[in-house]
Amino acid sequence: MMNSIEFTTDGVQMPAALDPDATRLWLGRVAEAHGRRIGELTYIFCSDDRIIEVNRQFLQHDYYTDIITFDYCRGRVLSGDMFISLDTVRSNADMLGVDPDRELHRVVVHGLLHLCGINDKGPGEREIMEREEDAALAVLCEIKH
Repeated sequence: MMNSIEFTTDGVQMPAALDPDATRLWLGRVAEAHGRRIGELTYIFCSDDRIIEVNRQFLQHDYYTDIITFDYCRGRVLSGDMFISLDTVRSNADMLGVDPDRELHRVVVHGLLHLCGINDKGPGEREIMEREEDAALAVLCEIKH
């Protein structure tokens, strides 16, 4: 099985805050911490216009979101496509008063955590997801320093 993490864009520029090599290393470590390994992951950075199209077409949801994760995992091997709206990431960062680069990385790892089986819709699940995101972001800080 191939081990790759690809970053691509659809109608937007690649986010400057994204260091592909450091991000690949980081996501690999987060996967390992959850007893998983990386298969084939593709992150597609896009606009709000594109993400709502994807949301409507594939999920029949008529709203904007920061990330949509398509899960193609097999056993412990993580594979999937993740669409990330840079527009929504920016507006969420503004609304929450957080650094936009940190918010971008939080969303990137959020998709990976979903593939690891962590959900955020049910009772108490959001808090678990947030703890896992914070732990993963701490790992990224270690890698960058």
